[in-house]
Amino acid sequence: MRHCGDRIPSGDDPIARPWFPGRAGCHNHVVSEFEPGHPDHPDFVYDEFSFFAENCEEYDLELDPPVVVERIDHELLDGRTLSALRWGSDPVDVVFLHGGAQNAHTWDTVLLGLRPTAALAIDLPGHGRSSWREDRRYDPVAAAEDVAEMVQVVAPGARLVVGMSLGGLTATSLAAARPDLVPRLVAVDITPGVTRDKAAEVHAFIEGPQSFANFGEIFDRTVEFNPTRSAASLRRGILHNAHRRPDGSWQWNYDRRPLGAGDGRDPAHLWDAIESIEAPLLLVRGGTSPVVDDDDVTELLRRKPDARVVVVDGAGHSVQGDRPLELRDLLVDELSPG
Repeated sequence: MRHCGDRIPSGDDPIARPWFPGRAGCHNHVVSEFEPGHPDHPDFVYDEFSFFAENCEEYDLELDPPVVVERIDHELLDGRTLSALRWGSDPVDVVFLHGGAQNAHTWDTVLLGLRPTAALAIDLPGHGRSSWREDRRYDPVAAAEDVAEMVQVVAPGARLVVGMSLGGLTATSLAAARPDLVPRLVAVDITPGVTRDKAAEVHAFIEGPQSFANFGEIFDRTVEFNPTRSAASLRRGILHNAHRRPDGSWQWNYDRRPLGAGDGRDPAHLWDAIESIEAPLLLVRGGTSPVVDDDDVTELLRRKPDARVVVVDGAGHSVQGDRPLELRDLLVDELSPG
């Protein structure tokens, strides 16, 4: 277990020290590849729990009270494993499901701001540290079946499920199939009306190269597609979502193989699931994101008239990355009595 504040980045810390390839970030520190703080340095060691103080500093969050975080794994019935970050020591209140090509750490800043709320941030199948599927089915229905196995054991009393993009569609499927596990639902910038055209920029990024010669290359591509993010947050995101190979190159962690023949990727069928959901539903739209449009909102309200919609100004598709504290505030409201 780790506590937020256990490690504060300093000039002498080769793991936690901020590094930016030739550009100013929130710490304005540049490290060459010959220094230990550089991810390409042979002595650099990735520690997934070493960046929380950096998150707190960037978003002016207090380090106290401390947050207990641990990595847990749950074995599924077929022998695969779902991995997750378990925040806090109380019974889990909130379950978080990330988007495609992301991992559980995408919620770090939101969860640091939510403390001391206990939460479970799951790595979806084929992402993060969760097992890959041999059948390569990563559609929302298949993912929801796996998530249900873990949630019913680790977080059966959760009061809220939050899902972004693929995670939002997975949460939608979960809410329809297992209403006992989803008392309230927050979908972040996603509806079953999503199309490839609407999410063109997202697909352009995640369908790009799998391998990069060095960290600078993978960082530059990430900056290109996320120009409004700080260098610090992008660096953290890459280190949580990619790994260095023995030859010094970098690769993304998520399963990049072609989808299996049985993958039901078309989300349009989930409109019927929306109609069957009894739990309160909040749609959080990114104000600058094209992934959800007004027609989608109209259809959502037609299918579920009691759904609520909030637009977060200045946020793109990944609201949790662009405006984490605004999303935190919305989740606090969802968890508040009445």
